Amino acid sequence: MFDPVIAPSGTLLGLLQRGRGDGTLHALTAPRPEALAALNHCVLGDPRRDWQVENRSLYYARLYLDLNGELDAIEGHLFAPEDILDPEESRTGLALAVLGHLASYDRPDAIGLLRRYAAHGTNWAWALDELALHDDDAGLRALAVPVLARFSRDAEGEAELAAAVRDAFEPRPWRLWADDPRPAIGARVRAAQEAGCFDRWQRQLSPTGPRPGWSVAAVLEWAQQGVERGAALHVPAARCLTAVAGPEDRPEILAAARSGPEGARCTALRYLAASDDPEALTLIEAAATSGPAPVVAAAVDAFERMCGPAAVARARGWAGRSDALGAAAGRVLACRGGAADRDRVLFALRGVLRAQGPDSPALGTLIDGAGRLGIACAAPVLRHLYRETSCSRLRGQAAGALAATDPSFAAGFAVECLWDCEESTRELAARYAETGDKRVVDRLRRLAADPAEEDEVQTAVRSRFNPDAPAV
Repeated sequence: MFDPVIAPSGTLLGLLQRGRGDGTLHALTAPRPEALAALNHCVLGDPRRDWQVENRSLYYARLYLDLNGELDAIEGHLFAPEDILDPEESRTGLALAVLGHLASYDRPDAIGLLRRYAAHGTNWAWALDELALHDDDAGLRALAVPVLARFSRDAEGEAELAAAVRDAFEPRPWRLWADDPRPAIGARVRAAQEAGCFDRWQRQLSPTGPRPGWSVAAVLEWAQQGVERGAALHVPAARCLTAVAGPEDRPEILAAARSGPEGARCTALRYLAASDDPEALTLIEAAATSGPAPVVAAAVDAFERMCGPAAVARARGWAGRSDALGAAAGRVLACRGGAADRDRVLFALRGVLRAQGPDSPALGTLIDGAGRLGIACAAPVLRHLYRETSCSRLRGQAAGALAATDPSFAAGFAVECLWDCEESTRELAARYAETGDKRVVDRLRRLAADPAEEDEVQTAVRSRFNPDAPAV
C-alpha cells in the first residue's frame, strides 16, 4: 500500500485527513457541499499510514451525522469494479467501519448498505462483523444463503468455509446460522465449526521449533536455520536459551555474540541483554558498530530492552552518536533517564524531527520522554508536531506531552482535542480542557450521552462534572 497523499495542515481536507478536532469544527462552519466533499475524500481514500492502528471511523461517522450526509459516495465506492480488482481490506475497511458506527446511531441506510455488501462484496467478512454488532437476528439470518453460497461444496470450499468460521472476529452470525433447521445451512455451519476446532487442536499438538532437552548449540542452530529460510527466529530462540542455558554455557553464548553467524549472534545478544550479563553492553556496541544490518537491528533492540542503571549510564555516553545506537540511546534516556538527561532527549527529538519528518515512528518514545521529564523548552517542538503530523497516535502523544510542559494547553489544544479521532486524546482533553469555553461544556455533555463513546472518555467526563464520583 502506498503512503497516502496528505493535504496541508491548514486546509479543511488536511485537518480531516489527520483526524484533528479542528477538522470537525471547521467542517461544521464551512459550506456543506465543501465539507461533505472533503469528508467523502477521506472515507473513500483512507488517509492513515497505518490503518490497523490509527482510529478514524467514529470521527468520520459523527461528522456524517452532524452534516446529515448522504451515503451515495460510499455506496459507489463499495460496489465499484475495483472491489473485484482490488480485494485488499484497506480499500474498503474504513468505509465499512464508518457504516458500522452509523448503524449504531440508527441510520437504516447504513444497515442496508452493510447487508448488501455482506451479500455481494469482496470484503464481505468485515461487513458481516459490523452487522454482528449492530444488526438484528432476522437481518443476520437472511444473509446465511448468500454468504454460504460463496463457498463451493467440494473439499476445498468446505476447508475455506471452516477457516472463515474459525477466523471470524464476531461469531454471532455463525452461531445463529448453526441453529438453522435447514441442513444446507445449519448442518453445514456446524460441520465447519467442528472442522475449525479440529484444525486449531492439530496446530496446538504439532508445534514447530525447539523440544525439551535441546542444547544451547541446538537452539543457536535453529535460529540460524531460520535466517536461511528468511525467518527471524532470534526472539523465540532467546527465550529458549533462557530455559536451557546454564552457567556452564556462558562461554559458548559469548562466543556466538562476538562472531557467530547472523541468527546465532542475534539470539545470543538478545539473551545476554535480557539476563543483564556484564559483557552484554560491550558486545552490543561492537555489533551495532560493525555488524551487518540484521545484527545491528537486533543489537539495538536488545539494548533498548535493558532496564538497569548500567544501560542508562552507557546510553548517556552513546547519546549524540549519528548511528542507530545513538538514536537508541536517546530513546532509552527518554524512557528511563532523569532530569539531567533533558537536553539529550530534546536533542534527539529535534534530530529525528529534522531528519525524518513529523510522521517518523521513532518520535513516539521521544515525545513521551519530553512529557515525562517535563522539558518545558520542548513545547514549541511539540506544538509543531501536533499540528503537522498525519499520524493521530503521534498527535495524541504530543498532546499528552504538551499537557505536562505547556501551560497554555488547557485553554488551547485541549479544547480541540475533545473532537479528536483518538479516544485516548479525547480522554486527555476531557481531563484538561478549561470549561470557561462554552463549547467545552457542550461537548463534554454530548460525549457523556453518546452511546458510541468509549468508557474511559465518559469516566473522564464524569470526573469533571462530579469530581467525587467513583471511577468505573
